[in-house]
Amino acid sequence: MSIAIYPGSFDPMTMGHIHIAERACRIFDHVIIGVAIPNYKSSLFTLDERMEFLKEGIAHIPNCSVQVFDCLTVDFAKQVGAVAIIRGLRAISDYEYEMQVAAINKYLAEGVETVFLMANSEYSFLSSSIIKQVVSTGGKVTGLVTPRVEKALTAKLYEGKLKATENI
Repeated sequence: MSIAIYPGSFDPMTMGHIHIAERACRIFDHVIIGVAIPNYKSSLFTLDERMEFLKEGIAHIPNCSVQVFDCLTVDFAKQVGAVAIIRGLRAISDYEYEMQVAAINKYLAEGVETVFLMANSEYSFLSSSIIKQVVSTGGKVTGLVTPRVEKALTAKLYEGKLKATENI
């Protein structure tokens, strides 16, 4: 059975992430979405929230699961017996960075390949950071994230911002 991992912080998960997972699951027997516990940046959503969003978002994909990891991505890949690391690319600017990461991963784990999947044009502009920025200024992201994620983002970023300004 061929296993791949699709690692990231997923803060929050977007429809672009789900689309990459769906496509990866057509290539590999099983794909594990690895939710990283980043030690270099803070997260808007808790680990539990991110896990729940992902589980709900991939519920329709039978050969996909979600796991947490707090080690090097290649070490996580080896722990779960993965033969590949899935990376989504939106633009050429992603490629340069991802190639460097793929090279160091290859150095650290000879038997684990990196597989790049290009984002569909409808998601090529999409990132978790952009989603957070849009919502924090009152913009709508319907169709770019799941309804549950949109509601949670609005509650944390926009409604929280409005409440803070009411106290001034």
